[in-house]
Amino acid sequence: MTPTTTTQPMPPTTSTLPTPTSALGRLWQSPPLLALLGAALLWAGWPTHPAPFTLLLFVGFVPYLRLEQVLTAQGARRGRVFAMSYLFLVLWNAFTTWWVSYSTLGGGIAAVVLNAALMCLPLMAFRRTKERLGAKMGYFSLPIYWIAFEQLHLHWDLTWPWLTLGNGFASVPSWVQWYEYTGFLGGSVWLWGVNILIFWAWAGRRRLPYWTNSWPALAIGLPLIFSFGLGRSYQEKGPEAEVLVIQPNIDPYEEKFPGTARFITFEEQLKRLLDRTEQNIAPQTRLVLWPETTLDETYFETTFDREAKVQHIRQVLLARHPGLSLLTGITSVVRYPDKEHATVTARHRDDLGYYDVFNTAAFFPDASAPAQFYHKSRLVPGVEKIPPVLTGLLNNIDLGGVAGSYGSQEQRTVFASPGTPALRVGPIICYESIYGDFINQYAHNGATLLGIITNDGWWSDSPGHEQHLVYGALRAIETRRDVARSANTGISGFVNQHGEITQRTGWWVGAAARSVVHLNDEQTFYVRYGELIGRGAQLLAGLLVLGAVAGPLVRKK
Repeated sequence: MTPTTTTQPMPPTTSTLPTPTSALGRLWQSPPLLALLGAALLWAGWPTHPAPFTLLLFVGFVPYLRLEQVLTAQGARRGRVFAMSYLFLVLWNAFTTWWVSYSTLGGGIAAVVLNAALMCLPLMAFRRTKERLGAKMGYFSLPIYWIAFEQLHLHWDLTWPWLTLGNGFASVPSWVQWYEYTGFLGGSVWLWGVNILIFWAWAGRRRLPYWTNSWPALAIGLPLIFSFGLGRSYQEKGPEAEVLVIQPNIDPYEEKFPGTARFITFEEQLKRLLDRTEQNIAPQTRLVLWPETTLDETYFETTFDREAKVQHIRQVLLARHPGLSLLTGITSVVRYPDKEHATVTARHRDDLGYYDVFNTAAFFPDASAPAQFYHKSRLVPGVEKIPPVLTGLLNNIDLGGVAGSYGSQEQRTVFASPGTPALRVGPIICYESIYGDFINQYAHNGATLLGIITNDGWWSDSPGHEQHLVYGALRAIETRRDVARSANTGISGFVNQHGEITQRTGWWVGAAARSVVHLNDEQTFYVRYGELIGRGAQLLAGLLVLGAVAGPLVRKK
């Protein structure tokens, strides 16, 4: 009987490695050089490099897969496998997110070093599963473990999902129009699937039929074709309204805050905002967005409407333009009557009692209605949120300031404009815009427009503010909502429901942008059902871990 040739791509088997005879051969068998190559490919393919470079993401993990194969063939110990995996990940993190150090050097180093260590967890789980259950099950488990980790990284106290693989397609929204069904973790599945198929095609090229090399091309091409067709057929939905976004361009290091070298008084900052708004507003404008922490003096929410600056905004801007609403960032305080009513993030002072400090979005429905508040809830670890395990320690250390976390809230608040009933804006503050399932909740709660208010000047003129901008564009695809974005010193502008940036201001300039947006109230599959891929991956990861632990024991028995 003639043996049947397999028609499916199969995982490569491990064999003794031949001695390399060329420089390329030595590269392909050197774990440190493979780690460097993989990190460089992922960095080069990451936003915001030119769109064609995004294709490099489909091979960015191939050097890592080869690295793991080489170490397996060499019989390397787990410590060396971990070290080479960590080298690969720490280089990728450093190349791609080095700019965090502009805000805080310690935070930038921690983001790179710790995030790379956490990313090693799914790679080590893959390695262990491969050892215990075989190569085929091992490679099958790899994307599952990785995406289960990405789902965890969206929700726990050490959350830092900047390098979630699905974000890698943010510069090419036309490639991922199907995010309205899968969310951005669907992009993570796509990227891992193609990388593994390309590695299999290369590693098994001598024993597989030549036509199996078409599998990677199909894995890339079919989702692209579906996305292009979906994007071409999708039409902007919802009634129209005109929105104005303001970019005041006040330097957060030198001008914005008291004690800085060229501090601009809060009165002058407000005057500049009002003047720029008045110069760019039109009779049909229905909503104005000012950026995060525009009013940075601390305001008690119970007396906010009686503040002099608040009354001035009502008189000078809102009363002159009937039907106009305003969304702006402030720093606010809520006091609690006693410890029993306080939250876990509440602080205490003898003169104030128990209170929370919030990074807040304040909404003025019109000239007379009371202001409404939303409290930023996805907080930056170490800067706005201290993990509970560290809070007790930091409370006993004099850091020259106040230790503890900002407050947050459970629900996503949607602000409705009384002058335009279809205009219901979901306020998104800075870092929150990189969380797909989090932003979904605004659309689920009735938002017809996503309003991002941010201050990206902390990252100077680096890839940071550009990446932040295009990541927010993915939220437009997932929810099929227009996005209006107001940044203090970043990039302000508008994104349509295809995820295309239709207007953008310059970097580090005072500016304004006005556009007509569509107010869609339909819910996408992703909005209705949430993060199915992430939750499913976590379930499968649990089963794989159980199988890896119990399987060998059962076979032995």
